[in-house]
Amino acid sequence: MEVVWCLILFSFILKASTLEIITPGQSIKDGETLISAGGSFEVGFFSPGSSKSRYVGLWYKKVSTGTVVWVANREAPVFDTSGVLNFSNQGILTLLNSTKLVVWSSNTSRTVQDPVLQLLESGNLVVKDRNDNNPDNLLWQSFDYPCDNFLPGMKIGKNLVTGFETYISSWKSTDDPAQGQYSLRIDPHGVPQLVVRKGSEVVFRAGSWDGVYFSNRKPSAKPSPLYSYQFVLNKNEVYYKCETKNISVISRYAMNPSGLMQRFVLNERKQEWEIYSTAQADQCAVYGLCGAYASCNSYGFTPCACLEGFVPISPSSGNWNSAEWSDGCIRRTPLACDSGDSFMKHTRLALPDTSKSWANNSMSLKECEELCLRNCSCMAYANLDIIKGTGCLLWFNELIDMTEFNEDGQDLYIRLAKSELDQIQRKMKSKKKQKAVIIAISIITAAGMMVIMVLLYIRKKILCKEGKHKEKIELPLFDLATIANATDNFSSNNKLGQGGFGHVYKGMLKEGKEIAVKRLSKDSGQGLDEFKNEVTLIVKLQHRNLVKLIGCCIKGDERMLIYEYLPNKSLDYFIFDKTRNRLLDWHRRRHIIDGIARGLLYLHHDSRLRIIHRDLKASNILLDDSMNPKISDFGLARTFGGDKTEDKTRRVVGT
Repeated sequence: MEVVWCLILFSFILKASTLEIITPGQSIKDGETLISAGGSFEVGFFSPGSSKSRYVGLWYKKVSTGTVVWVANREAPVFDTSGVLNFSNQGILTLLNSTKLVVWSSNTSRTVQDPVLQLLESGNLVVKDRNDNNPDNLLWQSFDYPCDNFLPGMKIGKNLVTGFETYISSWKSTDDPAQGQYSLRIDPHGVPQLVVRKGSEVVFRAGSWDGVYFSNRKPSAKPSPLYSYQFVLNKNEVYYKCETKNISVISRYAMNPSGLMQRFVLNERKQEWEIYSTAQADQCAVYGLCGAYASCNSYGFTPCACLEGFVPISPSSGNWNSAEWSDGCIRRTPLACDSGDSFMKHTRLALPDTSKSWANNSMSLKECEELCLRNCSCMAYANLDIIKGTGCLLWFNELIDMTEFNEDGQDLYIRLAKSELDQIQRKMKSKKKQKAVIIAISIITAAGMMVIMVLLYIRKKILCKEGKHKEKIELPLFDLATIANATDNFSSNNKLGQGGFGHVYKGMLKEGKEIAVKRLSKDSGQGLDEFKNEVTLIVKLQHRNLVKLIGCCIKGDERMLIYEYLPNKSLDYFIFDKTRNRLLDWHRRRHIIDGIARGLLYLHHDSRLRIIHRDLKASNILLDDSMNPKISDFGLARTFGGDKTEDKTRRVVGT
């Protein structure tokens, strides 16, 4: 009964401290929260980092880290837990401190009959008419006043009629959510573009919209698999919006206190945010790093280089060679508008700053060129939309903040004096000829090398065949059919064991003689050399304590050794078994030890060549029907002259 009362009490407390909707006259006290209908987001009081100040914030409820994405009173904290967020009959939010002083409030110019405060599943905190679900009729929304996080469904932009602007701004620090130095916003001047500012200074430029994304940071005509992007520009407004294509993907685009913009995706299994992309990924992200008429390439040894037809503006000062490129470049040949200029095509570029540019959506590229050529102040032109290949974009000032990519990017046509362009084209033709000569020489050299390599390979094969013929060993050869028949087609019932070289099978020849067949595995990386070694050694050895090799079988990839069959298997079959171990009394053990010693003495001293077995173990000591030991498996053995007492090996062997 006590358990039931506890559950009822807990349920009551939970309902009292968490709300789904706020109506006029209700409030949120410190310790209470407002949650979205699906439980994705939560609004309440919090303290950031090590700070003790209290703020009204909005965070991910289902994420264990509780990442805060919006702060109401970021400039005016409450210094204790007495704060109260009230909701008035006019639909206005007010945050009061302990002295009932208003430290923050929402603003709205309209009123409705039945206002409510609701937290949507998108993370948008809204004030609306209870009976009106049209998103265009909201009285107030937090998405209009973003902080350091750009959530799916938010807009960054500007109302060109009222001048109202929505933008992302950094926190001052991880302990202080007040607006910091950095902001991400749409610059509406010229052709609108997305920029990061430090105060009023542009420090990073994502570029103008190219039909897919912003031109400076996304050099691809391929749509994103995770996100859909929208850019709207008309006489009333300009804005950028991002949505996730899959609602199950939890994602946010955040600016840290240092101005770094990163897109995060939640790994729900680990409950951790993982970096999906970083806007300022390399040094070319620094606005105007290379100055005017120069491009930046983060893959090169030196990032900055003047465009064709331009030279460093101050080479004598040494700045260009001392990693200070911001002075930029200047034309090698001045323009002569009346005498005729032309355009040079540059590919794989992020287009330059468009804050002083002009655009037209309907013109073709040819019309764009003609328009630029008629205006002596026009420095360059390009397509406005890379998907449709249409539109005209003109530059009337110095070209600054260009990035060169290894692939994709856009085409930019830069104005040059005709004499300069002719000179560049002559150089390019000369380089093409030189390149053709180099390619021809390279092909001839490569062909010659291939011929030499083929001849060397043929010679090596001939020598190998001669060597094999010389090393041919006199040993009975069995055909594959005979061995297959003797082992019942290598039946698993006849399998005696296996090792590093392959399997060993019991077999019986037609004349009734029992044999042991060692079959080399086809995928054994070491087997072939050991096979040759074993044949070479054992065929020359004759001793009662060495296993006897009867013959071999070689057919295609198949290689087999045929030994005498020893019915009592190997020594480890007895000594490592508690029952069979008792069969080896001390007399038999000494007999086995003596036999092994005699075999080793023969290998080390009495045979024509000194032989070191290098893999002597219980499993390689076989026992005949009289329990006489026989040393087997000479695949890893090494030989050296009878007058030598040591040798070197190139690999570790043995078990």
